[in-house]
This record gives sequence, structure tokens and C-alpha cells, in this order.
Amino acid sequence: MKIKDLTEKKERLTSGHRLCAGCGAPIVVRQILMGTDKPVVVGCSTGCLEVSTTIYPSTAWDTPYIHSAFENVGATISGVEAAYQSLKRQGKLDKEIKFVAFGGDGGTYDIGFQSLSGAMERGHDMVYVCYDNEAYMNTGIQRSSSTPRGAWTTTSQVGKAEPGKKQNRKNLTACIAAHDIPYVAQSSPSSWKDLVKKSTKAFDIKGPAFLNVIAPCPRGWRHPSDQALRIAKLAVETCFWPLYEVEDGEWKLNYKPKEKKPLAEWLKTQGRFKHLFKPENEHIIEELQAKVDKDWERLLKLCGEA
Repeated sequence: MKIKDLTEKKERLTSGHRLCAGCGAPIVVRQILMGTDKPVVVGCSTGCLEVSTTIYPSTAWDTPYIHSAFENVGATISGVEAAYQSLKRQGKLDKEIKFVAFGGDGGTYDIGFQSLSGAMERGHDMVYVCYDNEAYMNTGIQRSSSTPRGAWTTTSQVGKAEPGKKQNRKNLTACIAAHDIPYVAQSSPSSWKDLVKKSTKAFDIKGPAFLNVIAPCPRGWRHPSDQALRIAKLAVETCFWPLYEVEDGEWKLNYKPKEKKPLAEWLKTQGRFKHLFKPENEHIIEELQAKVDKDWERLLKLCGEA
């Protein structure tokens, strides 16, 4: 895979959208859609990606596109895929078409989890992509079950009563792997070769595939807009966001840092964790590091790397 070849591919998400400068979501989408040359039908749940790319009467999508409600893009695209399969069985259509659903963490981890789970269990030939920016950014930076413990959001305030979010984040990638589907993977836009390769594999596999991709948000994470990919890379290097895949039940680690960086290096790049570096909250950083270390060791065992 050569970067020159990718630059020559047709852009299916065009310029002119209204996502924030430095937003991780459009980078993720562009890299995902580079994974196939086949026609693609895109579904998108309500969220930052949807509201900023389809402001009537304009659209930034150069491909068939369906806007779903916040909670049901998994059901919407699985229904379109089922209709496509029916037309093929009837001999009314023989064109090969791919189907992909995009949802943020709010519409995937939380309000859309039932729809996603059902689509995966039914076995639809589709790809579901979560662009994970770790909060409900579109509606005002409220915490989601993807928000890390200790993070500031507008619904996990910082003060005497609480030092940010109190709960650990959900491991959604492992949840979907438990559905026993053909392909599940976790990636980052900072590792474009890894992400495009996984996207290609997800589109080529028959049956449901799920990709969980970290998507830094300058507005909600409180970082400079030109630092998104650097911060995404740090998430990988600290093992907060490891790169791995689960293919037909087999777990495989895709990247192992030569030197695992301390989690604090990632935390200090973002204003949402600024309060954790105060003396009274530093124990939370130690506890977060211990959680990352424990999860990393568990992942190494699952991947046969321990």
C-alpha cells in the first residue's frame, strides 16, 4: 500500500464540510472509505459528522448517503443491505455494493448500542465504524460511556464534589468481539496504513465487521487544532488505545510500542485532564495508569503475546 496510490483515489467525503479544524472524524472517514473501490452506501447517525456534512441544501458526500436518527444507524444500514440482498436474489440487481454505517461514541456505545448489537447478531454484510471522540460533542460535550475516568465534560464537572467523570470507560471493541462476528478491529488515524488495511479487510469480509477508531476532538478534549494526530498517536504509544484485530475469534496485536510511554504524557496534552495534575488529584493518574497496564497485559495474553 503506497500513500501515492491513496492520494489518487476519489474522495467520497469532499472538502467544504463544516467540521471543526483539527476534527478527527473526517480524517477517519476518508481513510475508511479508501479501503474499497466498490460503490458504497453510507449511513450516518445524528452527531457531529452528520450535522456538519449535510446542512440542507448542501452535502459533502459524493456517494449515496442516508441520515439516521441518533440511535438507529445500525438498523437503517442493515435494512438497506437486506433490501439489496433481496434484489440480488430476484435477479433485479447484480452490481456489487458495499454498506457502511458511521456513528460517534454517543450513538454507538450508548444510545445506538441495541441497534448495533442487533445488526451484528443478524449477520448483515456491512461495516460499522465508530469514530470515538469520547463524549457527546455535538450536543454540548456531555459524558458518554466512552469518556475516560477523570475527564472533564459538561456533565462530569470538576470541583469539590467530583474530579471529573467517576467511572471507567466501556471496552466496546471487546463487547462487539463477544458477538462472534467475522471481523472486529481497533485503530487510529495516526496509523493510516493500519487503518486503511483494516478498512479493506472489513469491506472484503462477508458478513458484519466493526471498526472502532479514536477521533480526537479539539473542542471537547481542549487541545490545539493542529495536534489531533499527535495526540491520537500518543494514545497508541501509551497503550491507552492499542491497535489490534479479532478475526474469526482470533485476537491479534498489530502494534507493540518499543517503549510504552507513561499515560501522563497523553493526559497532559488535553485540557479536559488539566485538573488531574493538581496534588489532590494525582492519585487518579496513578490509578488510570494501573488500569491501562492491567488492560494491556490482558490484551497481550488474548493475542498470545504475553
